[in-house]
Amino acid sequence: MIRVLFVCLGNICRSPMAEAIMRDLIEKRGLSETIKVDSAATSSWHIGKPPHKGTVAKLQEFNITTKGMKARQLEKEDYENFDYIIGMDTSNVQNILKMLEQPEQPKVFRFLDLTDHKKDVPDPYYTGDFQETYDLVFEGCEAVLALILEEDNKGV
Repeated sequence: MIRVLFVCLGNICRSPMAEAIMRDLIEKRGLSETIKVDSAATSSWHIGKPPHKGTVAKLQEFNITTKGMKARQLEKEDYENFDYIIGMDTSNVQNILKMLEQPEQPKVFRFLDLTDHKKDVPDPYYTGDFQETYDLVFEGCEAVLALILEEDNKGV
């Protein structure tokens, strides 16, 4: 079982969007028994709350569900429980490493570094642009899935 954790600041916009999109991609490819996905926050601001209404609305446009998703905060145990811990922006990655008390390493990385964009995913909580975030997150999820499948084929 391969486990992926997406992390953003509040776990109500970007990381739950990534979790939902990734779950949808995995399900459509018949990989639900092989890859599990979750999301978390570096802050405690929204613990227990559902995804932001803008995230939910944007995902509904593409028939992607957020059913049952609730914000949670990153925990030290997540380091051992996940194979990939992916921050939505540079600040998230720095906070992840600090919170998990881990040195920089390949298991923790910035989401769009797997794409040609090599930039932070803008936070629609502040920008209001859920379409831009969706487009970048969708592309990033496809890149993460490709990485997982490539590494799995190598016997990783």
